Amino acid sequence: MPDTQLAAATPDAMEALGRRLGARLQSGDIVTLQGGLGAGKTTFARGVLRGLGFAADVPSPTFAILQGYEPPETRLSLGHVDLYRIEQPDELDELGLDDWLEGGALVIEWPERLGTLYADLALAIHIDTADDGGRLLTARVPKSWEGRWPLP
Repeated sequence: MPDTQLAAATPDAMEALGRRLGARLQSGDIVTLQGGLGAGKTTFARGVLRGLGFAADVPSPTFAILQGYEPPETRLSLGHVDLYRIEQPDELDELGLDDWLEGGALVIEWPERLGTLYADLALAIHIDTADDGGRLLTARVPKSWEGRWPLP
């Protein structure tokens, strides 16, 4: 499937896109969010969690690196990962990312720190700032998302 683009004019619109994606998220899914500081990755991830039914505060996992969410607070388990502070590939092993894919899913910020890990499996979303200050999301859609993408 060719890359597709979505636009979000405001942070609320960005969260709404994430919410729509979260409603379609399935066990074993990986979503990667790439973009510069302040691009809206955590805002989008917050929307994904809202789409999974999570109602509480969603902090950025920048310092924790991995923040987990589990039923009954969410429809399925979700690992929200921020790899910004990862410097060495062997640090990824300590996170146990694959464990989240057994009955759950992953949303990963700063996926360039993964190298090629999950490259063929992930719904890869790149977020750019548009000229009007909004956001432009470009998605590389894997086969596992056919029939669930584009978002309604």
